[in-house]
Amino acid sequence: MSAGAGRARVRAGMAVAEARAACAALEVLPWEDAAVDAAILRATAAFLVASPQVTPVAGAPGLWWVGASGFDRVGGERGLVRALLRVARRWHPGARVAIADSCVAARAAVWQGTPGLGRRHLGLGDGRDDVAPDGRAAGIEDAVIVPPGACAAYLARVPLALLPMDDELRATLGALGLRTAGAFAALAAADVEQRWGAEGLAAWRLAHGDDPRRPVLARAEAAREVRVELATPSATMEPVLFLVRSALDRLCTTLAADARAAAAVAITLTLDDGRGALPSGGVPHTITREVRPARPVARVVPLFERCRALLDRWTLDAPVIGVAVAVVATAPATGEQGSLLDQTWRDPAATDAALARLRAELGPDVVVRPVARDAHRPEAAGGWLAVDDDAAPADASVPALPDESPPPGAPAAGPVPDERAGPAPDALPAALRLLERPEPADAECDGDTPRALQWRGRRLALARAAGPERLSGDWWTTASYRRDYWRCESADDGRELLVFLDHSAGAQWYVHGWYD
Repeated sequence: MSAGAGRARVRAGMAVAEARAACAALEVLPWEDAAVDAAILRATAAFLVASPQVTPVAGAPGLWWVGASGFDRVGGERGLVRALLRVARRWHPGARVAIADSCVAARAAVWQGTPGLGRRHLGLGDGRDDVAPDGRAAGIEDAVIVPPGACAAYLARVPLALLPMDDELRATLGALGLRTAGAFAALAAADVEQRWGAEGLAAWRLAHGDDPRRPVLARAEAAREVRVELATPSATMEPVLFLVRSALDRLCTTLAADARAAAAVAITLTLDDGRGALPSGGVPHTITREVRPARPVARVVPLFERCRALLDRWTLDAPVIGVAVAVVATAPATGEQGSLLDQTWRDPAATDAALARLRAELGPDVVVRPVARDAHRPEAAGGWLAVDDDAAPADASVPALPDESPPPGAPAAGPVPDERAGPAPDALPAALRLLERPEPADAECDGDTPRALQWRGRRLALARAAGPERLSGDWWTTASYRRDYWRCESADDGRELLVFLDHSAGAQWYVHGWYD
């Protein structure tokens, strides 16, 4: 059926009478396989003008996989979009094109015209995204280009109906309240494997944008996996680490030979806990965990550091009798090279390996980044977020928490200026340094205005006091507050202090921090 029929609530499998009840103007045409196959053949031949890699999608007439790499010198992706639309519109005026790193994201993107998803139009006339005031593009429409490396973020808001998976699995996820690929991808891999097995894990990887299919024949690339059985069951991770290191050596060699890099590595342990001791046909009990480097890499050392950090946190419930290491997602290897004479060049993979060692030694939440929060209180206006491979972008904000405090040893964070905006260091606003806990102080006041503070055993005369800024809230929690904030300049050293009068604690003054 056409997209217009779908918008009229006509669904596949309906009887003709039922479909006409939903759409009175419905036109029913006989399905002729020979005519459809001939049209697909003609369109495929026409698409070869735009790209040498064209494959009709099996079971989905009217959909093609088209290779989109290697077009930088002939107009890039936008030039390919123009060529594909020019050919496709010979058959249908509403043809759509989507370009992404993965087939699953590209397929979902061509359906962004469906109600509720909101199509993002691209202006292709002059190489820029020219968007008119009504939100439509000034150039060619019906095209979506998912930025490189952004398939997982793009799929996060896509409905599960656009993910290839078993119908029973899709219905089960819907019954659990999971409606989007992002909600499915947020589940732990171990839980998905335990509940839905290998098929569920494959669908979960598709929700992350890890699709092994390629436009040429649209089939999976050769499996990159190493499996080893232990001679005797092991209750510790030492032999597992040894086997993982050897497996990564072999896998990285094959990756480098194919000019690919590992984007995700899965470690599967087979456990000897009796669950697999079944008659013929029994399935051994396995547990799978994945590591995802911050960027694809084909070197053993940074990958092994990530795997070792994972295994150090892995608690064994039973002895291990088998280990499998597989590269479940790959990406083209980058051509970035360092210079022996350039002392400023740094290897990003070495940085990732160092952070992985810190996590392995000190815990998973020791590498953090500051984030701005939507809150009024200074101590709640900033926070710390653990840096993971799939963390949100650095400029994303997260909801405020009423009583979150920074980890031990870390400075408190206020609103974080965006350093990419370009101001010079001396033009940046003063940074607020908060004490880990507000410290009580005695104030000498002229009316309501503080003129001097007795703090940490010394008297600080105040040259200026700006305020009060009266804030209150969080009455629905035990951390409710009612404060008068003042910015006070010390007459001795010119330091600007942030102090407040806490009315919820019996009108007690506190020093909260200072500005640098």
